[in-house]
Amino acid sequence: MIDNLFDVLSASPTLLVGLCVFLGLLIGSFLNVVIYRLPVMMERSWQQEAREILELPAKDDGEIFNLVTPRSRCPKCDHGIAWYENIPVVSWLALKGKCKGCATPISKRYPVIELTSGVLAGLCAWHFGYGPWLAFTLFATWTLLAAAMIDADTTLLPDSMTYPLLWAGLLAALLGVSPVSLPDAVVGAMAGYLSLWSVYWLFKLLTGKEGMGYGDFKLLAALGAWTGWQYLPLIILLSSVVGLVFTLIATLFGGEKRTQIPFGPYLAAAGWIALLWGDTIVSSYLGMFKIS
Repeated sequence: MIDNLFDVLSASPTLLVGLCVFLGLLIGSFLNVVIYRLPVMMERSWQQEAREILELPAKDDGEIFNLVTPRSRCPKCDHGIAWYENIPVVSWLALKGKCKGCATPISKRYPVIELTSGVLAGLCAWHFGYGPWLAFTLFATWTLLAAAMIDADTTLLPDSMTYPLLWAGLLAALLGVSPVSLPDAVVGAMAGYLSLWSVYWLFKLLTGKEGMGYGDFKLLAALGAWTGWQYLPLIILLSSVVGLVFTLIATLFGGEKRTQIPFGPYLAAAGWIALLWGDTIVSSYLGMFKIS
């Protein structure tokens, strides 16, 4: 039966795209949990490590807190979210964007992330078609989305996301699934890390300040493993363009001014664009100048 399903998906691009969109909506609901809980888990872990170093007694945080436990609930009235209140996008619309228990508004960001996850997954399916590379790119897409949102909220890029992304890119190259050869993927990872690492230290030596975090180095290293070293200049350029566009939009709409602007979301967006359309962008650019 499973083999028949794979045969159908292979023969029907429309069904494949629809299935990936649906799966993306479900994953998007889980990504909302990851985006909120993972930074809290990291902070608790750091606090516990600090207490151990200072030889202080362990702090009891009460109930277990991870990506699964406790059950999702309203932060204001503690209303437990039932399964039918957690259907991606649909539940938010049915509840009119308010908690069923206390009518507290639910952020629009939740359905937006779910929709974004679904749309991006559908684009991957439409662009790459059926095959193992699609599975890898879906993993990369969802990881980049979650990492970008966490960085936007906290200016943190968790190692628990950048490292698996890096190893997955290298694994795809090792298995011959990726269009990037293993040597290019390895060099891409090395060059991605060292390029931003060099900029970081040059900026620090000149100004005495830190211009970016180590998480940015690791993220670009991961993207280099997925796209190869050849597309690193494109990713850097695209990240600057994406950052400029978002800054202009935030300025026009009176967005909140921040002293620290995370670079991770722009890198993630640029890396995803390069992953799907890097060849097209480079070919179009070279074609403008009739370079072959």
